[in-house]
Amino acid sequence: MISKCRLCGSAKLRDWMKDGRNRDLVYYRCDDCSLWNYDLDCGVDQTQCSEVYISPRDEAHRSNRLNVDSWKFLYDAVGLRHVLEHLPDSKLAMHKIGVLLKNNGVSLLEFPNTGSFSHKLKRVLRNRGLKNAKYSLEWRPGHVNEFCRQSFGHLLRQTAFELVVWQTYSNKPVANAFYRWAPIANKVRVLVRKLPAVAAVDRAA
Repeated sequence: MISKCRLCGSAKLRDWMKDGRNRDLVYYRCDDCSLWNYDLDCGVDQTQCSEVYISPRDEAHRSNRLNVDSWKFLYDAVGLRHVLEHLPDSKLAMHKIGVLLKNNGVSLLEFPNTGSFSHKLKRVLRNRGLKNAKYSLEWRPGHVNEFCRQSFGHLLRQTAFELVVWQTYSNKPVANAFYRWAPIANKVRVLVRKLPAVAAVDRAA
């Protein structure tokens, strides 16, 4: 059982989603910042995402098929594509990005969007045990913190960044024109700006 939210420190947590073959892998949602906190005591398996290193320059590899769209969305910046959700300490990650950037520098991040329709449906199905049979008994998730727009905004306020662009997308390019109008796709691409120290203090106040 998690005693407090890993993002905002609130103790206002509630059972949110049961995952795994036996529905014994638990996510808790924070009532204050909306972050989905996976219970790390249930076990984490990051190897499923990192067994083989794939160069981001390898445009022929299927895992990089969206790279071109990402770089069109933004050119020179610190990028973190589908990494943030794997890191238990999201604030530390953002602070490290901040160290690399000058004031008003920008960063591109991509991660799952728990505010999407598919994530909401997934939670309902998994909590009822309707999508868990595909897992082996040994399976453990790799995502430990999952963000919606509200929880990501909370992370930015705590780490002296501001949101510039929030753009949801999917693996279906044809549908992405719709998702730019209705931001309900299951992935999100964001552009954030590092605030100068004075502005960050003012926001915190």
